[in-house]
Amino acid sequence: MSAYGKPYTPPPGNLDPGFDMKTAVRKQVNALDIDDYFKRLAELMKTNPPTAQDAPMVERMARIGLIPGQAFDPEKLGFLDREAIRMVPKLALLEMGLHLKEQKTTNGWLYFTEGVCNFGTDYLTRGMANLLGPGWNRPRDAVYPLSQKDASGDEYDGEKHKYVVRFEKGRLPPADAFWSLTMYDGDFFFVPNAINRYDLAQRDTLVVNADGSVELYLQAQSPGKDMEANWLPAPKGKFQLVMRIYAPKQSVPSILDGTWTPPPVKRVP
Repeated sequence: MSAYGKPYTPPPGNLDPGFDMKTAVRKQVNALDIDDYFKRLAELMKTNPPTAQDAPMVERMARIGLIPGQAFDPEKLGFLDREAIRMVPKLALLEMGLHLKEQKTTNGWLYFTEGVCNFGTDYLTRGMANLLGPGWNRPRDAVYPLSQKDASGDEYDGEKHKYVVRFEKGRLPPADAFWSLTMYDGDFFFVPNAINRYDLAQRDTLVVNADGSVELYLQAQSPGKDMEANWLPAPKGKFQLVMRIYAPKQSVPSILDGTWTPPPVKRVP
């Protein structure tokens, strides 16, 4: 703070001209071979050392030469061990994917109201959570319901169907900060559309029905000018939804105690 308001010259930065700015970060990480991944992990453990509760896992990692504070050298492994660990990335992604499918959903929405960011030694859930999106807030700060299937249990398909999510009167997502509903394609990228709309949120002026309910339309084509304010454009193909509730209310109704739950997304007949 003593430097505030004084002239400042930032130190020169080091730019890597070969850094991939086009491929999604998740794809870059998933594409790492096991040697590069473990080398990077060993580097990170120098500045982010494991905790005391990680001791049993640290002991297991040491068997293959993955030791906090030391560089990982795959050449020190025997031939069979080196070949065996090459299967680790595929097996790990498979395990995390299966773990995701085993999670309980509410009205077709998957979300966590406890445990997130306090994983302890639950490495599988931690890996699964960061596979969905690296870096999570604690539930009291934000909850992120994810929906990949409609109320009937079928994957979303904007080419074949139209969908609607209905919030009854007074039952919009309860947030002390704000809420939003974002549309993503199958790879968690925004869906390009003619009106450049990628989410609907508390800041929007939504059309309210005569009974006080609010219906959001998730479809490829406009629902009509009179309801276009409530339209979240979908791709003509697979998509998924993420709801964000920042500073969720801690009083009733609240997603934190289950007195409020996201409504199901239903297919329009």
